[in-house]
Amino acid sequence: MPKSVIVRRKTKETDIKIGLHVYGRGRYEIKTGISFLDHMLGLFAKHGVFDLKSVAAGDLDVDRHHTNEDVGITLGEAFSRGLEKRQGIKRFGEATVPMDEALVRAVVDVSGRPFLKFNTNKIKAKDIGAYSFNHAEQFLRAFVTKAGMTVHIDVLDGQDLHHILEATFKG
Repeated sequence: MPKSVIVRRKTKETDIKIGLHVYGRGRYEIKTGISFLDHMLGLFAKHGVFDLKSVAAGDLDVDRHHTNEDVGITLGEAFSRGLEKRQGIKRFGEATVPMDEALVRAVVDVSGRPFLKFNTNKIKAKDIGAYSFNHAEQFLRAFVTKAGMTVHIDVLDGQDLHHILEATFKG
């Protein structure tokens, strides 16, 4: 089994440290400065049954973009290192997750080939305060690219963006 990994990313705009144990118990401590992202990452860890510690400092007074994207990059790098040569793992996974009125299908291939399809075409949900579909897609694209995963997310139904994104991160 791969060892636990710690990845740090420091740029002009952000300073992020992530500790990951891929074969964990779903425990997490997350402080990115973006409360909604913290909530989503907690669900991701809990339902993905991996342990995650994340601390981020960023230029949130300017915008959430840098912190949001750089957390995705750093977490993707942690997964890439944590999966090592990707041997002895179940490569494919699929989940269809309901959350009240929302229904999301997530299909993953831990292939080493990065690709994200985030299909939200049918949905007209409103942004949640300062978090949006755009923020979620930027995070997911950064994560998938650095992790080397192919991920297809289809938002099948939903009106409440919080519920849609919760189902997405759980899947």
